[in-house]
Amino acid sequence: MAPQYAPSLRGRLPPLALLLETIFIVLFAFLVEYEEAEIIKENPVTHIYAEFQDVQVMVFLGFGFLATFLLRYSFSSSGFNLLVASLAVQWAILLNGFLFSFHHGKIRVGMKSLAEANLCAASALISMGAVLGKTNPVQLLLMALLEVLGFTANRWILQTWFKVQLVDSIMLLHIFGAYFGVMMSWILFRSGLEPRHEKERSDRKTDLFSMIGTLFLWMFWPSFNSIMISQSLPGRKLSAICSTYLSLASSAVGAFAFSVVTSPRGKINKVHIQNASLAGGVAVGVAVSAIDMPWIAMVIGLAAGLISSLGFRYIKPNMKFLFKCHDTCGVLSVHGMPGFLGWVAHFIIHLSQSSSVKEMQNFAVHHLYTLLVTLSVSILFGAFTGFLLKWRLWRPPQDKKCFDDQAFWEFQFLAVHM
Repeated sequence: MAPQYAPSLRGRLPPLALLLETIFIVLFAFLVEYEEAEIIKENPVTHIYAEFQDVQVMVFLGFGFLATFLLRYSFSSSGFNLLVASLAVQWAILLNGFLFSFHHGKIRVGMKSLAEANLCAASALISMGAVLGKTNPVQLLLMALLEVLGFTANRWILQTWFKVQLVDSIMLLHIFGAYFGVMMSWILFRSGLEPRHEKERSDRKTDLFSMIGTLFLWMFWPSFNSIMISQSLPGRKLSAICSTYLSLASSAVGAFAFSVVTSPRGKINKVHIQNASLAGGVAVGVAVSAIDMPWIAMVIGLAAGLISSLGFRYIKPNMKFLFKCHDTCGVLSVHGMPGFLGWVAHFIIHLSQSSSVKEMQNFAVHHLYTLLVTLSVSILFGAFTGFLLKWRLWRPPQDKKCFDDQAFWEFQFLAVHM
């Protein structure tokens, strides 16, 4: 008789995890050191530590709890979130150091580099949402390595070749992570999981935990969008914080309204509130360097709440049938489409402030190239990762064992079958 649940992870997860961690330790031992005292004096730890903690809460707690809506997969959603984020942060520190701050053979680690690494990890967690429940932790570790590598390479291309600002390049993490994940999910599509897997459902308890994740993300998103803005630009930093807050408030109100409008029975859909309420933070983050008026942020937030709600109501259910793509957490509707809206808003705002036709033309071409490069790199890396993870070597869970914690976790109250 075949085993009731997936085979043991002993021969796959420990070797890979320990190998990667050993490599990281060796690299850190020879290449990484803490920032010098002079640099710390210029950027006091106390100025950024509070924001860093806010981002930490979002990455490790907010994203983790947001994904606990699946009835029989909540342990894996939060636990694998911790595993992937922990690996991604270390990998991102090394990659960012090699590409952006490698001086005299050393990588300097400080609060700013840790915050930047957390933002890179957030991009990997967004991609993870598209394949949640259909992969094992070994596949997720490999995905994190390639996703962070692709995202960092995209940032290097944008900042080196196109002279894109740090904030603008890193805030494209929503677009990159969403389309990376959707492409990966398309490659890994399983017809056996359709039209709807029996375990891909939620209940009142798991939805409540997911809503807690939404609230943590909602409260700390202003720090997420403003942390990479220098302390030497207090006006710009304040604008980013206020714009994010107003956009989130506007998208939350819009999510309730549009959820009722699109409901056949005129009722509120909890999934819309859990996700579309955050769309304003995503959209305004991509356009944060261009927004200079509060009402603009509010309009962007309201529009983001609308397109996110429409995405969950009409696009997410039909992706499986039209494109053979199963997006578990709806990352396209939460991050992909609102991120594109933010890109369009940035485009329109900058054009309206241009002083000449030539300046408008130059920015239009430059801004379009920024989007095309980001989409191209994310789709290529997502496709490559999807094909890699499709190998039977990684022993992915069988269709009937997807979306189930018991495939990976010990539960002491369950009988052990020999």
